[in-house]
Amino acid sequence: MKLSLEVWRHTSTRSLTVFFLLPLDTMSAERKTTEVIQTQRSTDGDSDSRDDIEAGKPTLTDEELANRIREEYLSRQAEERLAANIDAPPSNNLSSLWRKNKQDRSPDKIATQPSVFDDHKLGPFFYPGDKYENRHRFDPSFRWTWGEELPLIRRIDWRIMVWACVAFFSLDLHRKNIGQANTDNFLDDLGMNTNDYNTGTTIFRFCFLVSELPSQLISKKLGPDRWIPMCIVGWSIVGGAQFFLRNATGFFATRALLGFLMGGFIPDVILYLSYFYKGTELPFRLALFWMANRSTDIISPLLAYGILRLRGVGGYEGWRWLFLLESIITLLIGVWSWFRMVPSPTQTKKPWRKNGWFTEHEEKIIVNRILRDDPSKSDMHNRQAITWKMLWESICDYDLWPIYLIGLTFSMPASPVNQYLTLTLRALGFDTFDSNLLSIPTQVWTIINMLIFTWISERINHRALLGVSVQVWLLPCVIALAVLPSGSSRWSTYALVTVLLAYPTPHPMQVGWCSRNSNTVRTRTVSAALYNMIVQVNGIISANIYRQDDRPEYRRGNRILVAIASYNIILYVGVWWFYRWKNQRRQAKWSSKTEEEKQDYYANTTDKGSKRLDFRFAY
Repeated sequence: MKLSLEVWRHTSTRSLTVFFLLPLDTMSAERKTTEVIQTQRSTDGDSDSRDDIEAGKPTLTDEELANRIREEYLSRQAEERLAANIDAPPSNNLSSLWRKNKQDRSPDKIATQPSVFDDHKLGPFFYPGDKYENRHRFDPSFRWTWGEELPLIRRIDWRIMVWACVAFFSLDLHRKNIGQANTDNFLDDLGMNTNDYNTGTTIFRFCFLVSELPSQLISKKLGPDRWIPMCIVGWSIVGGAQFFLRNATGFFATRALLGFLMGGFIPDVILYLSYFYKGTELPFRLALFWMANRSTDIISPLLAYGILRLRGVGGYEGWRWLFLLESIITLLIGVWSWFRMVPSPTQTKKPWRKNGWFTEHEEKIIVNRILRDDPSKSDMHNRQAITWKMLWESICDYDLWPIYLIGLTFSMPASPVNQYLTLTLRALGFDTFDSNLLSIPTQVWTIINMLIFTWISERINHRALLGVSVQVWLLPCVIALAVLPSGSSRWSTYALVTVLLAYPTPHPMQVGWCSRNSNTVRTRTVSAALYNMIVQVNGIISANIYRQDDRPEYRRGNRILVAIASYNIILYVGVWWFYRWKNQRRQAKWSSKTEEEKQDYYANTTDKGSKRLDFRFAY
């Protein structure tokens, strides 16, 4: 017996919330199709089913019915998104900066988010698969209050976000401590020069780059809770081995190993956080995540200020003790991570934590709130790898290439200056300890400016034009560095460099921008990795702008930075125009369609994700 499509067309979806939903994979779709149709058959009976089949009209197979139902649901959802102005072009209304959230979150109010699960006919198509690790806590009829949810979110923040920030600190401590080592004559002690240092930095970034996707594949197979602690312990051991460096060859080898071990950390952690947070909660947590990254630039010089004073102890240089002692710190973080991390919200019990983190009731809240926000999260369990097909499809999505182009150059005007900050301070006549302490104010200001900048971007719903403002911040600073007289006061040079490096980095904003314009979970996952890989290429190029024959003022390098900042302004404006043009073109085509043509598009289009005519790009 086959079911007519008209059976479903009369199903009301008015109560559904507006959220983005993605097609299931083939096996999941077939299984869920069977479940729903078997339920329909057993519930309605043959006589009722026959009444549903319209005489003289063609009927559909089970698989065709499932695909058509999903397409029509997503098309209706797209109409709701357009009606709700979710995908509308950015607003220029600056009053959005002080608009308040009017959602009532009284403790006794129901916090359960409406979703497709509330529809008894559509809901079963989106139920989690049997392999989903949290399937046993899924309950579409489950309800809870804000008084239960909000304290639970705070507990998740303490247990998950605090760990994520500490883990990022352990990575960045090893990634950045080479800068403090430079203030203690690291290059001279090993018989190296600026070009050797640039080569080591390039090797690190290249290995970091090429290891991202392989690391993700391993992480998806083993689980982030296993792979991430292994990587932290690994880079701690390699970092400590730098105590025994004797020449440039050893320096290059340790840089390569550190890059391989660190490459997949950031996308792995972002994936891990998505297991515990809704899509609307994740951006702020990611801002905190990158704030921890910047905070390392404050803590690391303070640690170096004390550790480098050990120069001469045991007959060793201070930078050797720096590598060794900081490796011990991060090794402890790696061991702690092994015992701290859990596979999922429902898998928190361990031999050393017999009661777990959450009660059964709390686990149901966590699982159901996440799936109601995005049912597609149940399509990928926590031991599933990213396939090469996903990678290829994401690479071929040319509408994301403009953001990748931005990722290639956006930070170049500041990166060489930041990389050589401690060496520049030494060249200005500051001693080892003052050079480390004087690098702290730039990091404090960039953290503050980054948070303000990201907040403004989200409030006014603009990205490209705010990116222009960052380059306008950087351009006069690099021009000044390029023309500053040789005899200038060291304090005036320091003030100029501090202003330059206090710029509000747009990196968190652009990660979210890339995610939003991906418009599918799989493309979003792969595009995040691709964007991060492009940023690493950015770092490789940046590491080679300042050269040995251009020191100490790097006039040629600074002129290159002026050109790049000018190019970036043009690029951001071009990307703004491109996405705006794409939206206007699509809107014109969409507006010209009749209601019947729109329904035909919904029913028959093969467009997916950001290729859909009813999708609007953020810019």
